[in-house]
Amino acid sequence: MGSSPKTVFTAVMPVAGLGTRFLPATKATPKEMLPVVDKPAIQYVVEEAVAAGIDDVLFVTGRSKNALENHFDYAPAIEEALASRGDAKGVKDLQNIVELAQIHYVRQGQPLGLGHAVLMARKHVGLDPFVVMLGDDLIDAKTPVLADMIAAHEQLGGSILCLMEVEPELMHLYGCAQVEPTTTDGIVRVTGVVEKPAAGKAPSNYAIIGRYLLQPDIFDILSTQEPGRSGEIQLTDAIHTLIEQDKGGGVHGVIFTGKRYDTGDKLSYLQSVISIALERDDVGPALHDWIVKKLADQI
Repeated sequence: MGSSPKTVFTAVMPVAGLGTRFLPATKATPKEMLPVVDKPAIQYVVEEAVAAGIDDVLFVTGRSKNALENHFDYAPAIEEALASRGDAKGVKDLQNIVELAQIHYVRQGQPLGLGHAVLMARKHVGLDPFVVMLGDDLIDAKTPVLADMIAAHEQLGGSILCLMEVEPELMHLYGCAQVEPTTTDGIVRVTGVVEKPAAGKAPSNYAIIGRYLLQPDIFDILSTQEPGRSGEIQLTDAIHTLIEQDKGGGVHGVIFTGKRYDTGDKLSYLQSVISIALERDDVGPALHDWIVKKLADQI
């Protein structure tokens, strides 16, 4: 299959997870719909894709994800209520959500892992490169990375991973990339990947965070991929096979040094909400003052 650079139009967003770490909040509400200030987390991810020039989004969903689908659809009753109050801006804001991109849905069916979720996108993606964007990772709009990954793909071809340097003691929480330098600042060649290496076994301090630009060759590998860690079909394992078999034009990594917010567990979610809120003009100053007073009261 050819690996020459092509424009990337499609973003695949796996959202079929059960969100068990956030129970009971996620018993009836998808984890991706938990609010980050006044928008659900997944909307930030869609907006990030659109800002990078991607206009086609495929959600890989599961059961109990109706709220997510409804969020990206028109809401006539709410729009009429806002219009009756003369809130034209509110109506437009809701309509803008629907008009962000062409949004499609496919059911994963069985929770067999991230690699299996990506495989569900095969028919929609076809023979073109695509990006996978995980909803647990929110990238600050002031420090985007997706456009840099697309530019690296246009320069080098192949697949591109988003890498971030983390403390060695945290590497067991991430997929880890084995890398070699290139002649381009901020870009490395990826020679291997390991899913959540044991302490002291990581080949580098570069963690793979939730942005991948992949060649469609990955689908052939995923279709025969044996379950790996946790008994699931791991995307990391398929990327390692892609490297070993030298398919799809090789794999490179873009080193991300901007701001990333992790919403994957309770503490990091709360930290993300507070961090994003503090940067907003409408609520940031008042929230800052409240935090300072709250902390002072506890001393």
